[in-house]
Amino acid sequence: MTSTEPGRGLDFLRGDIPFYTLTFAKGLPPEELLRRMGVDPDSLAPRDAADLDDEFGDTLLDEDEPVVTARVDGAWTWAWERGGTHGTDERVLAAVSRGTEAVSLYSDGKPVHRLLHAVDGEVVIGLHSLLPDEPTGSDPHRLDDRLRPLGLLPGHHAGPAVHAMLTLAEEAFGLRVTPPCDDERYWSGSLLPLPHEA
Repeated sequence: MTSTEPGRGLDFLRGDIPFYTLTFAKGLPPEELLRRMGVDPDSLAPRDAADLDDEFGDTLLDEDEPVVTARVDGAWTWAWERGGTHGTDERVLAAVSRGTEAVSLYSDGKPVHRLLHAVDGEVVIGLHSLLPDEPTGSDPHRLDDRLRPLGLLPGHHAGPAVHAMLTLAEEAFGLRVTPPCDDERYWSGSLLPLPHEA
């Protein structure tokens, strides 16, 4: 399947979604993924869209303590932050990936797009659209054979970074996001503020 064919796992994000932070963990139950991300344990519960609105109201899009929802989608579980970027913090992704693997996707709808991949507590590759010189991480060249055709290596250009990173996430990891339904209940909660870096 090529990146122009319909029905890919992250097509939902190729629509009119200007900002998102998604954290994926392989084989973790949704409530465990949220715990590892630092959810306030008193806020952790299954909720539908109306419950989220009723319970969190004006704080739904808070940047410091973002509301996050999670569900299983294939082999992976995703957590979608409503207004924050906790999943882009390497400490959070390392915690999520202990004993498994994790991927973080971020887009601000402008020029910034990020992908991080961690395995068993270690970030192995990091891509950032504004730092195109080299991938980072403990094994930054792990995905070079997949990065080159997508224009995600220096000297290669193959379209907007957001679509290239989504295609990479689909092809390298098999990630997908099924569009949420308003009446469907998801594990959710409010993430605690990130600790300041030492």
